[in-house]
Amino acid sequence: MKTNSDYKGFIFDLDGVLVSTEHNHFIAWQKTANLIGIDFSEEENENLKGVSRIDSLKYILNLGNTVLSNEEFNNLLEFKNESYLESIQYLTKQNCLKGVVETLSKAKSKVIKLAVGSSSKNAKRILKLIEIEDYFDIVIDGSMVENLKPSPEVFLKASSMLGLDPSECLVFEDAASGIQAAKAGGFQAIGIGNENIKHLADLYYNDLTEFTF
Repeated sequence: MKTNSDYKGFIFDLDGVLVSTEHNHFIAWQKTANLIGIDFSEEENENLKGVSRIDSLKYILNLGNTVLSNEEFNNLLEFKNESYLESIQYLTKQNCLKGVVETLSKAKSKVIKLAVGSSSKNAKRILKLIEIEDYFDIVIDGSMVENLKPSPEVFLKASSMLGLDPSECLVFEDAASGIQAAKAGGFQAIGIGNENIKHLADLYYNDLTEFTF
C-alpha cells in the first residue's frame, strides 16, 4: 500500500466520518416506527448504518410484520425525511467529528483532490451547515446515482469526476457496505470509528486525528 500522501484523491463518506448525524437518523426512524405502532431501539438502528432510506423502512416494517400500500410507504418515507431535516437544521461546525477540519486542511495544502461519496440525499445541505463544503471539489450524493452502497457507483463517479483512477484514491468509510463498495470499485479503504469493520478495511483509525500524511 502507498503512503497516505502518495494518493491524489481522498473520498469521504459523510455520516460517521465527517459528521455524526446517527442520533438524528435514529430519532427520526424511531418517530416513524412509533407512528405505525412498531418499537424501534438504538440497537436495531445499528443495522441501518449505510443502508438506503427505502431499505431502512423495509427493515422496520419487517420488525413489526407490517405491510403497507405504496402510498402509505411513500408517506412514511416523507415523514422520516421531514423529521430528520427538522433535527439537523441546528448542526454547526462544532458537529464535525474529531480531526476532520485538520485533515481536510492538510490535504488541501498538499494539493490532494477531495470528494464526498454519500448515500445521503441531504449531503450538500449538511456540508453547508457544518461549514466544510468549500474543501470539496466534488460532492456525490444519493440523488446522483442509481445504485447505492455496497455498489461502488458513488465512489467510481466521484473518482471519475475528480479525473482520477480508483487506484489513485483513498476512501474513508464507517460502514461495512461502504468498505465493500470501495473494495468492489478497486479503491483502498480506510475504516473510521467502527471496530466492526476493522477486518474489512485496509487500514483502520478510531477517528481522523489518528490519520497522518
